[in-house]
Amino acid sequence: MEASKLMSLPADCSTRDVARVLGLAVRSVQLMVDRGELEAWKTPGGHRRIARASVERWLKRRQGAAGDARGHEMAARAPASIDDAEGDTASRRSPRDGRREASCGSPQRVLLIEDSVHFQNLVKLLMAHEFPQVELHVADDGIVGLAMAGELQPDVLIVDILLPGIDGATLISRLRSHPQFQRSRVIVVTSLDEAQRGSYAFVLAGVPVVHKPRLVQELPALLVESLSPAG
Repeated sequence: MEASKLMSLPADCSTRDVARVLGLAVRSVQLMVDRGELEAWKTPGGHRRIARASVERWLKRRQGAAGDARGHEMAARAPASIDDAEGDTASRRSPRDGRREASCGSPQRVLLIEDSVHFQNLVKLLMAHEFPQVELHVADDGIVGLAMAGELQPDVLIVDILLPGIDGATLISRLRSHPQFQRSRVIVVTSLDEAQRGSYAFVLAGVPVVHKPRLVQELPALLVESLSPAG
């Protein structure tokens, strides 16, 4: 983010000011306040005010988290020995093409970008029971999720709409703009009902959406379809 955009914020910001500078939905900023990620208080009229210094601290934490995520992924991919490096040569010949065919023995990957621990655990249980052969990776905010998506190039992304860092709609738009993600399937999970999702309709067009109360019933079938070789 350009420093000038951050400095354009007043010392005490509204949620709309912060959402504009961070590129988030106002509701996402409100959730960040509710979770204690941003320091805020209410005016006598009941309006939230957020300290600009709090936004600066939040950005530094998230930038550090994104760097850690990239570092962890690089460390996980690094061979433990020379023998491991030689054995892994084939998988490293063309890492940018994003193709890991099941016939070559490489596992498929699913990246879940979801800030709710409850739903993280629910998806983990579903994956372990229904898709034990598939690697599941988890990010709990949009910034880290975007960094991990670049490292993993997953077969499927499961994305919540209301995320800290970058909201799910913005994240999906950014992924669509990069050719390297054209092969990745996207599934949206959200607590928003159909009427509440109206402002995200353009981004969600053609994307399967699972209402969280129906996650257990609907997500497995969508994953079967998205992970199928024909897909």
